[in-house]
Amino acid sequence: MTRKATRLTVEGLFAGYGRIEVLHGLSLAVAAGELLAVVGANGAGKTTLLRVISGLLPARAGRVLLDGRAVTGIAAEKLASAGLTHVPENRLVFPGMSVADNLSLGAYSRRRGSGQAVEQDRRFVLDLFPRLAHRLAQPAGTLSGGEQQMLAIGRGLMARPKALLLDEPSLGLAPKLVSEIFAVLGSLRDQGDLATVVVEQNARAALRIADRAVVLDRGRVLLSGTPKALLTDPRVQAAYLGRGYTEVAP
Repeated sequence: MTRKATRLTVEGLFAGYGRIEVLHGLSLAVAAGELLAVVGANGAGKTTLLRVISGLLPARAGRVLLDGRAVTGIAAEKLASAGLTHVPENRLVFPGMSVADNLSLGAYSRRRGSGQAVEQDRRFVLDLFPRLAHRLAQPAGTLSGGEQQMLAIGRGLMARPKALLLDEPSLGLAPKLVSEIFAVLGSLRDQGDLATVVVEQNARAALRIADRAVVLDRGRVLLSGTPKALLTDPRVQAAYLGRGYTEVAP
């Protein structure tokens, strides 16, 4: 099997807010066509990691590379045009705009491109999320939470990203909708060379679809490996999968 090239690389990243340092020399890499799950407790640095990668928060040290090119310090809007899409926590769709207009806005960085290609991508998104196809004229703010999450992911895909960053896509959603969305993420991974990073507190759901996973703890990578290995690791079971600490104490 041919090994795919590394698409997204984080090297020795330090970042934080004011005097508080959140990331402490964090490093990871994601290949084209790979889905990496990032799990960890509240305050582990998961959201901060995505914000630095996507240019929303400056790095204090270290660097981010996209297809081998250093992109640290590049403005978020330019990174989006370069192929790095960030779907933030809590969805953040434009509530007063229609579903169709939200999707079109996702292709804004391609505004000089072919209208036919944009329409083709919109059909691709609607095939992934059929619920949205019946709501194109509906204001995004009137959608259910799960539908808004689908729209947020679809809007991100309209930019034709090389790397897709997803922050807590299961947050506040019913289990059935979580299953639908994660099934789509798994199919996206299998369809092309998109590098996907999924930050999740729902460790079971994230590990079920991931190729690899890392566990963050206080701004550092505590563990990394295959989902199977992490699911059987006593530390992961104790902290994230509901088993008591006393069960795995020496």
